[in-house]
Amino acid sequence: MAEFHLNVDEDGIATITWNVPEKAMNVMSSQGLAELDAHIDTVLGDDNIKGAVITSAKPDFAGGMDLKELGAARVSARDNPAQAIFDNVMHGHRILRKIERGGMDPKTLKGGKPIAAALPGTAAGIGIEVALACHRVFASDRPGPQFGLPEILVGIFPGGGGTVRMLHKVGMVNAMQLLSQGKMLSADKAAKAGYLDEVVPADDLISRAKDWVRGASDADIVKPWDKKGFKLPGGHAYHPAGMMNYVGAAAMLHGQTKGAYPAPKALLAVMYEASLVPFDAALEIEARWMTSVMMDPSSAAMIKSLFINKQALEKGANRPAGVPDMRVQKLGVLGAGLMGAGIAHVSAKAGIEVVLIDQSQEAVDKGKAYSEAILDKAVARGRSTDEKKAAVLDRITATADYAALKGCDLVVEAVFEDVGVKADVTKLAEAQLGEGVILATNTSTLPITDLAKASRDAGRFIGIHFFSPVEKMALVEIIKGGDTGNEAVAKALDFVRQIRKTPIVVNDARFFYANRCIVPYMNEGLRMLREGVNPVLIENAAKQMGMPLGPLQLGDETAIDLAYRIGKATQAAMADAYQPTGTEEVVEYLYEAGRYGKKTNAGYYDYDEAGKRQGIWRGLSEKFPRAEDQPDVQEVINRLALSQSFEAVRALEDDVLLDIREGDVGAILGWGFMPWSGGPFSYLDILGAGEAVRLGEELATKHGATFEPPKLLRDIAAAGDGFYARFGSQSKAAA
Repeated sequence: MAEFHLNVDEDGIATITWNVPEKAMNVMSSQGLAELDAHIDTVLGDDNIKGAVITSAKPDFAGGMDLKELGAARVSARDNPAQAIFDNVMHGHRILRKIERGGMDPKTLKGGKPIAAALPGTAAGIGIEVALACHRVFASDRPGPQFGLPEILVGIFPGGGGTVRMLHKVGMVNAMQLLSQGKMLSADKAAKAGYLDEVVPADDLISRAKDWVRGASDADIVKPWDKKGFKLPGGHAYHPAGMMNYVGAAAMLHGQTKGAYPAPKALLAVMYEASLVPFDAALEIEARWMTSVMMDPSSAAMIKSLFINKQALEKGANRPAGVPDMRVQKLGVLGAGLMGAGIAHVSAKAGIEVVLIDQSQEAVDKGKAYSEAILDKAVARGRSTDEKKAAVLDRITATADYAALKGCDLVVEAVFEDVGVKADVTKLAEAQLGEGVILATNTSTLPITDLAKASRDAGRFIGIHFFSPVEKMALVEIIKGGDTGNEAVAKALDFVRQIRKTPIVVNDARFFYANRCIVPYMNEGLRMLREGVNPVLIENAAKQMGMPLGPLQLGDETAIDLAYRIGKATQAAMADAYQPTGTEEVVEYLYEAGRYGKKTNAGYYDYDEAGKRQGIWRGLSEKFPRAEDQPDVQEVINRLALSQSFEAVRALEDDVLLDIREGDVGAILGWGFMPWSGGPFSYLDILGAGEAVRLGEELATKHGATFEPPKLLRDIAAAGDGFYARFGSQSKAAA
């Protein structure tokens, strides 16, 4: 079925309408690109057609390129994949350049046909790149749509002409700020940034675009960079002013990424080189760097995890078969603290009626005020309206009366992390609920099977582990207890989909998956500290490897007193089975000193009165003197990376984790595991199972059982295999 459609009105204005069948949003495919190319040829070759408007039949314009096709192109061209990628990118450049030139005489720059873009809603990636090639870009003023080039967030950069055109349109400084962050902007802000030319009333979008086409002159359709004497805004890389901009950008970019990501470096390289050559040569440079990035295993892994796998999980890849739609109509939230208030907020924002319960009216009012404060900020920043704020707050009923839970079809308990307290509120809630209601517990450490004992129906009891702060963190970990049934799993997945989060489903075990893997990372940092490794080396090595926070800073953020209590509870629960980690002394030292982390402005770091970090606390070196011989930075990186990765493999071995896709996506979204790597399983595939085993054995000899390579990893290494080669895009159970 066709993806682009051509219609010519009685005035000779063509409308090229993008409408990919059976998709909620248009994405560009090879078929679509060929159809667009053919329609542009028709427009330029038919003397009866005066110009064209490119638009969408859907509420939004486009969501970008079909990244699955990019990956498939590389795999299919096995003999020379780089050439195949380069040829595909250049093919797209030629089509967009054809639009941009509009059939004009290359010498006189006359005789071309005007082509406008009319964007009814969101345009991202190739959607913006197509628009930028047009001679004027119109966008609807309706609230909500976002515009931008977010490719950097999935491991590539705008390679369909977006980098070169934005460089030539707004200069390196502005283009770099936009593209290196990948932010999507509202229509008004996108117009100021240079993505759009006019923001017009939604009902007038097509007519305004046609009017412009109808009245456009030869001069109106010549881009500045095609005119004689064009000078790049801000100057080129050898210009006195431009040179300083590039030097500053390089330092800024390295400060942000620590050199761990290939795409940002390629983005700056394109801008630098493109600033020195004619426009068409600049497009070829962009294509070559795009090829380089696409051939990098890091970019392939990021696309796989942050786009393909993430999208599959959000669409319910592991949802139990045969269970009907179980979206939530009315939600009960037990506990109005930070977690409960956050859950109530994201649920009400998604259109769900919420009953927020706590011990006192004062407590629930405070919980509802948390949502109001978030909404006030959104209104102040132009991201929402007073009407939308009021609608969200109206959906939250804040009360201390458990009877208000009547009619709820899902209840999420988010009270204090104590088995007895959770059991009490479970019984109070179930006294008001019908037999078919699903009860979920938001816990980060307590086994679901144990908590389910307080419920009248363990089959309808499940764990839904939110990460803090709820409104910002994208991941939700769904935990199946020993008796949890399929309907409870489906209900949890449908709820997470409603609130626009990314779910992973795991089996029950202490710490589940995410916390099980982040604890070794934090512990390894503390073990090295105790051994006398310079804490600055530990923290900087973590950031150099791509972690958003070093293990010590993460300890401060998550609270040292919490780590102390969890450690004590774990020791008590495991009794003789508990194996000391070598970190207990460090945590206890900070706890007894009253240094609980960022919340007390005192932890592994010192803080000023405003809560800004001032550097590592000197008391650490007094208690744990620095060794004379410091390890190589790569050894520190290996210890921090493999401690997490090996634990992820063990979680897979233990059937806690059932799908490596969930393991990779969950690691990146849950605790920020080196996003450049695509997650722990992708990282081990990039490293190579054999090399991972070798490094593990070497570290195990020096630093203990943490680094003993898991049996599954040894098996994969012996077979010359990889995790994705073995398990592919299916769950472990299906493999």
